[in-house]
Amino acid sequence: MDKDRARQLIDAAQNRDICDSVIRNAKVVDVCNKEIFTADVYIKDGYFVGFDGNRRAKTEIDAKGRYMLPGFIDAHCHIESSHLSPSEFSDAVVPCGTTTVIADPHEICNVTGLDGMEYMLKASENIPLSVFLMFPSCVPATAFEHSGAILNAPEIEKFIDNPRVLGLGEMMNYPGVASADSTVMDKMQCAWKREKNIDGHAPSITGPALDSYAAAGITTDHECETPAELHDKIRKGMYVMLREGTACRNVLQLLPGVNERNCNRILFCTDDRQPQSIVQDGHVNYGVSLAIQHGLDPISAITAATLNAATCYHLADRGMIVPGKRADFFLSSSIDNGIKAEEVFILGAKQAENGKILHKAMHTKPENVSGKMDVKDFSAAKLSFRPQSDHVKVIEIIPGGVVTGSGEAWIKRDENGEWIHDDGQDVLKLAVIERHHGTGNASTALISGYGMKHGAVATSIAHDSHNIIVVGDNDSDMVKAVEKLIAIGGGITMFKDGEELGTHVLEIAGLMTDLSLEEVTECLSKMHDIADKRLHVSKEIDPFMTLCFMALPVIPALKLTDCGLFDVNAFAFTDSEIK
Repeated sequence: MDKDRARQLIDAAQNRDICDSVIRNAKVVDVCNKEIFTADVYIKDGYFVGFDGNRRAKTEIDAKGRYMLPGFIDAHCHIESSHLSPSEFSDAVVPCGTTTVIADPHEICNVTGLDGMEYMLKASENIPLSVFLMFPSCVPATAFEHSGAILNAPEIEKFIDNPRVLGLGEMMNYPGVASADSTVMDKMQCAWKREKNIDGHAPSITGPALDSYAAAGITTDHECETPAELHDKIRKGMYVMLREGTACRNVLQLLPGVNERNCNRILFCTDDRQPQSIVQDGHVNYGVSLAIQHGLDPISAITAATLNAATCYHLADRGMIVPGKRADFFLSSSIDNGIKAEEVFILGAKQAENGKILHKAMHTKPENVSGKMDVKDFSAAKLSFRPQSDHVKVIEIIPGGVVTGSGEAWIKRDENGEWIHDDGQDVLKLAVIERHHGTGNASTALISGYGMKHGAVATSIAHDSHNIIVVGDNDSDMVKAVEKLIAIGGGITMFKDGEELGTHVLEIAGLMTDLSLEEVTECLSKMHDIADKRLHVSKEIDPFMTLCFMALPVIPALKLTDCGLFDVNAFAFTDSEIK
């Protein structure tokens, strides 16, 4: 707030000046008193002026008795996971009632370094959606894989003072925090000395082990798995996010731990949500609606998605419908049985109606973030898997999240010791191929729970370093899939019996595209249908997003990086053989 704006709002509130607009007959959701009241709401220069009072207004909008909610805030998301550029992402989520996001550009920075940070800031600057960024804390996520960049404290210092950078992104390196590693401490110091937030990422960390993490001033966590863990993290002073993404969904899992005493420490986030999920079900409003439908008090749920998030991230100008705050809000006919944003306003101007954006966001041309594909000497030989035993460890997919099991299987091998696919087993080959520095690195392992019957699926989205990851039952299709990604500069592709079944090109860092929401949704919908009907991927998982997380070496139990099979619980590489 500055003096000129304050004077405008005061004059309008005192009826010395005319308001720009009034929303009449609205049921205002008051997240401060946790109640609903009926009022006419006045707006001036994009900010709320007050309620009722027979003030003058240039335009009138009749809410017709609908609920008036503050714009929803996504407390943690990766825009890259939508496959959309920031402008297209804005066009996708604003019609859902999301008016602010706290985005962690961890994915694109792992591929393109500071160029990715520059691009995300620039591309999200002049769009209706308010985009705040957290500077990625873990590029690379671990020292056990190759990413496209290394970002430490000197790089963080270049951006941390930007007013749209709210702090340090999800601190996945729990061992580094617990051991007070000097590099990790230097990164956190960048946020500490400016009193900015540090986001957490600490699945299954509770009790005394959590104390050191909380003692480091880590503010939030979106990786809770149980109500008991939620309770413990709140006890340690942290905010806990109820996440409803595409592959990771834990609103219902955590809801039993939320009550009237701790709901002020609850936020909502989407983390990783693909465009078809946004189109079909919604964005933050979907997670909020789900919680309400399963017993959470509607006003408490709405408060978590608005005021709580604004409070957590020190966004003092939004999150509630009160005088002097941004007029970011939406109208919905119901708050009890599914929240749908029927009309969405940002700074008092209508941006979307009945699920459709009214004016496309301004597009920014990507610079220095495309064509990031440097793969050395790739051939079928890179996919060789020759364990020293028929009894092997298997990465076990667990539907509904990114945690994997540490499974095992008895396999067949040929006369050279090479793994042979067994049609009677749901066990496939998984490979990760380094794509950033031409190291020639590639590693293989086995995976269960994917369900594919014949063929290969490959993607350049592989959290968090985003090397190429491919799954298949035969080397021929796997090779063709990898070669296709190298040729197009990144994306998602599927092959069966040498035939290309479908490809989604992601020319921005191999993660995003400049295509429209409609084009991306149509392409991915067709590819999901193919994955289901022709490749028979398990219906319990997302065929592409689930695959993306199989290279994430910070989430238990087994994962595969370009350097080898990784046991996250032991935080060390492990052999495939069970001896």
